[in-house]
Amino acid sequence: MSKRTSGDLSNALEVANPNDLVDGGDDTELSEGSKEPDSKESAAAVRGDDFMHTDDFRRLFVGFVMVDTLVAMRWLHRKWHKVVEKKLIELEGDEPFGKFIVHAGNDISSNEANSGARMDRMKLVTKVVFILNITKVGEYACCDASILVVVDIPEGITSIGDSSFNECISLKEIKFPKSLTSIGVQSFNGCSRLEQVSLLHTNIQQLGDWAFSYYESLREMKVPDSLQTLGANVFLNCSKLVPSDIFSIPI
Repeated sequence: MSKRTSGDLSNALEVANPNDLVDGGDDTELSEGSKEPDSKESAAAVRGDDFMHTDDFRRLFVGFVMVDTLVAMRWLHRKWHKVVEKKLIELEGDEPFGKFIVHAGNDISSNEANSGARMDRMKLVTKVVFILNITKVGEYACCDASILVVVDIPEGITSIGDSSFNECISLKEIKFPKSLTSIGVQSFNGCSRLEQVSLLHTNIQQLGDWAFSYYESLREMKVPDSLQTLGANVFLNCSKLVPSDIFSIPI
């Protein structure tokens, strides 16, 4: 049997030193603990990837895309209308086209309507073009268009202003929109070649004074039950018109 020397015992104690073992364990734990944040981040990333494949994420994504698209479409819609309206207004004075542009905010004064320059210009008008999305034909807007034969007022317009088509003496046909609710004072006064007017398909509620007066050729006038207000002398000097044909309202 071999004998252990004091040196061997010293070496054994050095290896089994408890302090060394504790320190080593701490180092190992710290080393392993330093990896814990990486594990949490990895788990969060996995959970994020999982959410991106859920129906909730898809709905959220589609919702954002739709909102952005709608905002862009509305902006383009407004921009497009502004550009078109600007171009049409620029063309308004281009007399060779024989067109008159009715745009938003188209009321004019009686003095402007009766100015020599405007009256000369209106004598060349053969067609009226309505800008999109307007709701009213302004006062005196198209008066004295003496060679205008047909007017097609588009859907969306609810009112026709005072004297808007006054003295359009060649006018033979007017197409009214269903949206129409009011016709102003003298709106179609003096359109002497009109033989028939029908408002039956409209929602007309008000006819202003002298709205259809001095219609020497008018034989037929149809008004719906929606009419609430009938102005004075609406059909003055419409000698060929039979009151009972209108719809039992006094003239």
